[in-house]
Amino acid sequence: MSKHWKGRRAIVMGMAMGMGLAVSGAALAQGAANYPSRPIQLVVPFPAGGNTDVVGRTVAAKLGEQLGQSIVVENRAGAGTVIGAAFVAKAPADGYTLLISSGSTFTSGPAITPKLPYDPVKSFEPIGLLGRNALVLLAGKSIAAHTFKDVVAATQAKPDGYNYASFGNGSTAHFAGEMIKTATGIRMTHVPYKGSAPAMNDLLGGQIEFDIDTVPAALPYIKEGRIKPIVVTTTKRSTLLPNVPTLAESGVKLPSISTWVAIAAPKGLPLDVKAKLQKALANTMASPQMQEKLLATGFEVGYADGKAVEALIAEELPRLKAVALHSGIHAD
Repeated sequence: MSKHWKGRRAIVMGMAMGMGLAVSGAALAQGAANYPSRPIQLVVPFPAGGNTDVVGRTVAAKLGEQLGQSIVVENRAGAGTVIGAAFVAKAPADGYTLLISSGSTFTSGPAITPKLPYDPVKSFEPIGLLGRNALVLLAGKSIAAHTFKDVVAATQAKPDGYNYASFGNGSTAHFAGEMIKTATGIRMTHVPYKGSAPAMNDLLGGQIEFDIDTVPAALPYIKEGRIKPIVVTTTKRSTLLPNVPTLAESGVKLPSISTWVAIAAPKGLPLDVKAKLQKALANTMASPQMQEKLLATGFEVGYADGKAVEALIAEELPRLKAVALHSGIHAD
């Protein structure tokens, strides 16, 4: 083959590649301009009926109206939130597969699990934070404690301390308990349960003295007077428990500890698609009707954009890794 022919072939191949890139770029731009042109899948990495699932379905209906396209909610639960999160992380970054999840996916899970099929930072493009919700330290009726000062005194008076429940090993509630122990020196031993319901049942039955749970899970029993709320773990009081003091008000210096829910897409989402999603989500969460609906489920709305989610992960993930190392929190 002559040098002349090789040169011509190289030129032709270069032109073809250039045309291919131009066509794919044009197709991507056109796809973004027409987005969304088909239904969007919103993956919930939890079982149906849970708080995140309820929030997801409530938001999906209104968000779909904003985008002019239906949003189909699909539950992909298992291995904590790993199965659903990994599915979204590996999906095309075209805006048609989204994830709604909690800090379990982005911070508390990765803090104790060294090898995951996704990276909490590099695999996702955060769209928006829907809200941050307080945890609450609860005491059973058998414990003569009504304030956090009472709890400290009770644990100091008992040589072997007391037990506290959480809704799972490595959960936000577990981290909250260990952070409180480190900050105050109170003697309490963590007892992990598989979910809020069994932990709450044992607190109600007197099998365990204390529990750390979400406000929505505890609220019905607090209203019935069957358990006592001691403190909430956020820096501001909960809208749902306005008379319950915060840790800071009780003299405990800790950063806000909360459960939170965010929506994210696979990394590499086109900027104009991300902008459309963020605008639609912001409008959805600003709706008074939406806020009322979510508050009725026990979810306190506190919308922030994708950059706020990135900042939250960047602040929370290393902090929880340090807590896990200090307190010996490991994945099951």
